[in-house]
This record gives sequence, C-alpha cells and structure tokens, in this order.
Amino acid sequence: MAEFRSLIPFGRTLARSGYDPFSGFRQEIDRLLEDFGRDLPAALSSNKGGFIIPKVDVAETDEGLELTAELPGFDEKDVSLDIHDGVLTIKAEHKSEREEKDEKKQYHLVERSQGSFLRRLALPFEADADKASAHLDKGLLKVTVPRQASAEKKPKPIPIGSNK
Repeated sequence: MAEFRSLIPFGRTLARSGYDPFSGFRQEIDRLLEDFGRDLPAALSSNKGGFIIPKVDVAETDEGLELTAELPGFDEKDVSLDIHDGVLTIKAEHKSEREEKDEKKQYHLVERSQGSFLRRLALPFEADADKASAHLDKGLLKVTVPRQASAEKKPKPIPIGSNK
C-alpha cells in the first residue's frame, strides 16, 4: 500500500525536513488571541471604569415581570428606571474619587473611577407603569413591573350559517 504523504506533491520535502512554514504564524495568532482575551473581564469591571456588565435575572410571572440586577457600589441616586413604549430602561452611573495625602512620607494619591450601565428590556406584555416598583438594597436592585389590568376577555362565539 502506498504511503499517503507521497501523494502530496509539496508535502514530502517539508514533512521530512521537519519545517512547517505555518507553525510560526499559527503561534503568533494564538498568542495574539490569548493577549486579547486575558484583560477583557478586567476592562469591563467597575474597578477600571468604563462600562459595567452586571448580572441581571429576569422572570415573567402571572402578575408581571420580576427583575433582579447586581449593582454593587451604587446608591439610589445613581440609578434611574423608566418604562416607555413597552421598554423597561435601567440606567446607572457611578463616580467616585478618593484622595490620600501624607506629608511625612511625601506622597499624594488621587484615584478616580467611574462606570455606567444601560440595559433595555422589551416587555412581553402591556405593563402598568404606574404600579411598577423598584428597591435597591446592598447593591441588589429588585424591580417589579405588573401587567396592565384588563377586563377578562371571554371568547366570542361565531355563529355558523348556511348559504341557502
């Protein structure tokens, strides 16, 4: 039986010599992708500023919608909520500044950080925005959006007639 490598016209000399012209290229691409992904979670965290991606849990119940978002470090004044055209919008912006000074050690440190968060959710039902409520406690935002109260819709029978 013939060896399969002998069927590849340009592969015989490369395979025997041990040289692969694409191995260096492949290693550089792997290194580039590793470097790109390494600092991605840190860049999105609130420690360095920029956009914050908090965990959000959404549940639709018989009464309406229940949403829970993790917003550590945010106060009530930092968060705004609204319902417009069937879309719930959660917006949060956090800014902090810290200053340390020590004359004996001769240093002065000023750190500033900020982050913002915007999330829009299309509501799968007609919401009663007047009865919606939200509560922020220890960095956990809980939002309840009830369904619009509507009259009980009963099926309307359609009479069947004949063409006589």
